[in-house]
Amino acid sequence: MAAGRTIAAIDLAKSFATRSPWRFDATQGAAVPDPLGDPDDAIPGVIRLCFSAGPATACQPNLDKALVYDGKPDDFAQPHYLETVRIVRPRPDLPLLLIRVASRHGGNGDQRVAVVAFRYDRAADAFATAFTRQVGRNNNQEVRYIERGPLRGAFVTATPTQDAPFGFWMTVDRIGGDGRYREVLRYRSATRYGDGNPLAVIDSEMPGLQRRLGLWRPGRRLPLPDRPCHAPSLVKGELWCSPHRP
Repeated sequence: MAAGRTIAAIDLAKSFATRSPWRFDATQGAAVPDPLGDPDDAIPGVIRLCFSAGPATACQPNLDKALVYDGKPDDFAQPHYLETVRIVRPRPDLPLLLIRVASRHGGNGDQRVAVVAFRYDRAADAFATAFTRQVGRNNNQEVRYIERGPLRGAFVTATPTQDAPFGFWMTVDRIGGDGRYREVLRYRSATRYGDGNPLAVIDSEMPGLQRRLGLWRPGRRLPLPDRPCHAPSLVKGELWCSPHRP
């Protein structure tokens, strides 16, 4: 892999109607030795994420800390994988740049994942963080931007609990009038870790989640995932689907 290879380039000026010619670029350095593999094994290089207002300007804001946990840089604080970079619109008048990056893998296959959304601050002529969250991979945790439906524009997060009965903390963040996200819901899931439900946790929790927000009530059509869901049913508040068409 050549050093500094461009893996994403987005002209932001038109979509965000910026005062300066802002753009986003992601470049990836040369492959590096895999600290967990044989001497000849390599993993993708470190990714540099950059907002700039012209070829001579410095990158801002500083995106090097997206994967830093608790303010302490460690072996998983650098992005090696760019999984998502795209413009989304939680409201018709409000574009955001959504970025998802991941660290190198750990010895157990886990990764640190950061999801960050940026808004344009017209008064400051700069990009600012509207939402940021970190999760891992190995315990069915997830951060999801909701594209459609009554939760359109929200971020839903599932993170494992640390005590029994082992389930998930479900949180919903919605955008405010100032373009920043704030938590509007947090509860302990009906879904239990390892209960055999093949649905993603956010999908199995969607009826209960929407019920708590006043967006769904029993007797209405169940909120279903995008994947096929045959004979949907609620079991102790958790959505289950049959793997086979009845």
